[in-house]
Amino acid sequence: MFFRNSVLAFFFVFATLFVSTSARAQLTDGTGNADQSIFGFKVSVGGRYDDVRMCVATPPGKKGGPAMDISFFSEIGLRENVSLWVNIPVMRPILFGAAFKMLQFEPEVGLLFRKATDGKVDVVAGPTLGIMLHYGPDYKSDRSGNDRGPSFFAMGPKVGGYVGLDFKRPNEKFNFQLGLSPYVAPLFGINDEDDHSGVVLGGSIDGLFRFSTH
Repeated sequence: MFFRNSVLAFFFVFATLFVSTSARAQLTDGTGNADQSIFGFKVSVGGRYDDVRMCVATPPGKKGGPAMDISFFSEIGLRENVSLWVNIPVMRPILFGAAFKMLQFEPEVGLLFRKATDGKVDVVAGPTLGIMLHYGPDYKSDRSGNDRGPSFFAMGPKVGGYVGLDFKRPNEKFNFQLGLSPYVAPLFGINDEDDHSGVVLGGSIDGLFRFSTH
């Protein structure tokens, strides 16, 4: 009950923030004009060191492995060339819950600064902050069968950054952004008899498909 209520509470908070920013986001288009509502989806492929959670893509006992996710995001302009970014992962929470009876949910927000240029590519960079939620076995566990270990709930702050290249298309409703996202997250077991704790250190290459409502 504690696990379910905690997940629902965090999901509700981040989902509400995502919907609100999607409805009224104002972004600069790289020329200083705050006239675009931006939303989209992000495809992330990378890897991580992880001495807490089970990785479904590696054998039992291996700390970490590859990681992939698809998420929805939205942005709201704070001032010229500065925006608030909200990212809600969807693929891994759904896939892991359905296929492996696990939860790995890592919503985050970021403060992004844009270096506008007169060319076709802007530079976007800034810090990110989120929360890492886990429910499932530890890294010593197999995915199923007698060697699958007991599940536990763990959580911790996710601190990272983002740097990307924004390929500008000022008069179009779609553009693409390519970026890198390093991060670190200490994890702590909650109501966990074995008192799991450790650190997740990783990063990803991100492709952001960005859509404008104007």
